[in-house]
Amino acid sequence: MKKEIFINESMGETRIAIHEDSKLVEVYVEQQDNQRMVGNVYKGKVENVLPGMQAAFVDIGYELNAFLPFSEIGKSEYLIEENNNHHNNKKHKRKIENIEVDLKTNQEIFVQVIKEPFAGKGPRVTTEVALPGRLLVLVPNANYIGISKKIWDKFERRRLKKIAQRLRTNDTGVIIRTVAEGKSEEHIDNDFKILLDNWQKIKNKSEREDAPILVYEDLETASSVVRDLLTLDVEKIIIDSKRLYRKTQRYLDDVSPSLLERLELYKLKAPLFESFGIESEIEKLMRPKAWLKSGAYLIIEKTEAMVVVDVNSGRFVGKKMHEENSLKINLEAAREVARQLRLRDLSGLIVIDFIDMQLEDNRKKVYHELRKELKKDRAKVAVAPITEFGLLEMTRQRIRVSLLDSMSDKCPACHGSGRIISRETLITRIDHWLRRYKSKHRSLRLKLQLHPENSNYLNGEKKHILRGLMWQNFIHLKILENNDLRPDEFRFLRGKNDIDVTHEMNLDKENAAS
Repeated sequence: MKKEIFINESMGETRIAIHEDSKLVEVYVEQQDNQRMVGNVYKGKVENVLPGMQAAFVDIGYELNAFLPFSEIGKSEYLIEENNNHHNNKKHKRKIENIEVDLKTNQEIFVQVIKEPFAGKGPRVTTEVALPGRLLVLVPNANYIGISKKIWDKFERRRLKKIAQRLRTNDTGVIIRTVAEGKSEEHIDNDFKILLDNWQKIKNKSEREDAPILVYEDLETASSVVRDLLTLDVEKIIIDSKRLYRKTQRYLDDVSPSLLERLELYKLKAPLFESFGIESEIEKLMRPKAWLKSGAYLIIEKTEAMVVVDVNSGRFVGKKMHEENSLKINLEAAREVARQLRLRDLSGLIVIDFIDMQLEDNRKKVYHELRKELKKDRAKVAVAPITEFGLLEMTRQRIRVSLLDSMSDKCPACHGSGRIISRETLITRIDHWLRRYKSKHRSLRLKLQLHPENSNYLNGEKKHILRGLMWQNFIHLKILENNDLRPDEFRFLRGKNDIDVTHEMNLDKENAAS
């Protein structure tokens, strides 16, 4: 598989795109004013311990307290007792685990962020600190050696395990990463020493300063992608920023000089992402509809509770029977769904509505196709078989916020619903406002400001409605255009000084409702 990494730095954000066989598969966005937190280590202070929630809240100096589930507390660090209660039922067995921890309010602890804050929730943290390097991951206060499952050769695994055994001490765990395969003991030893040095710096800083304090800041997104994804199958990494290029150059020179020849500084005047067709692909990711080559399409909607994916036949016209056509579309959709989940970084509960198939064997084929494609995803996933209704439920690990949330804000007009009120409903609201106003005031003239489209609508084809509003409420209305108003807004002005009375009446309405 041919892999390429593109890194673009602008005044507002840094963006990373990954190609596999010339096809966009992953996009990362880091805004300059919103640096990522995942991987950062803090010396925090316990604010609350809530056994009923099986969690604690830790002050790490962020505006929101970090969420620490009891399941994320390392057993080597605290005394943990597990009380397992089993409830038997004729239909199923359910296991409930109560974890007791020795945590107290105002206690100072090391925590590492494992999930970014999102939607009013603070970051999720763990006490099991892990410091990633290029070839190894150092796990302080642990006592084990782990080797990447992607290293298949048993002789290589044995060699790497022996190296790790010589390096580590009793109170330090080591995980050997995939990229360590084939690397010399000298390279692995250098990486281990760098990580040990970083851990010593963390301890020194924590001893000097009181909690809450950031004691270790992980690499920025661009550098972490290079560290984690620049493997032997990456043919080139193209960067359009001299700063990031030099920084990456120094990093590779230290940890993997053989990969320096794959590093390339982009010097053309045309934007990097536009030159390689990435910009247009990213624009498509902001839309809910994703087209398939066959003419079918996906509708991808993100809600508060879950992500919903609907598979539609669209323009697809098959020459076979309905069942075979449905299978063909669903297989193609399964491959594209896996790709879209990676690209858009969608997570949590995901429900996919495939086109109905009658045969159980066909449903299994689509299920296995989706699972096969999801193996390319670095995020953890769990997938359930397709039901008789054609629905598939799955979950995907959330680490970052989704691409849509990274690159867009809620619309002030629709407030995230994707829709605004119709013109007819707007006229009804104006009518109701006038009735409330006339019940308290005797004014005979008002000015009504509207968005230009609505102003033309009332003054033109709906002029009879405007006359009806005036006769019914016994008031003269002068319609004015206001480009600053949203299509779902209106504003009433009174007198020569154009006093805005809209807000006054709306407050009366809210007070009456309360």
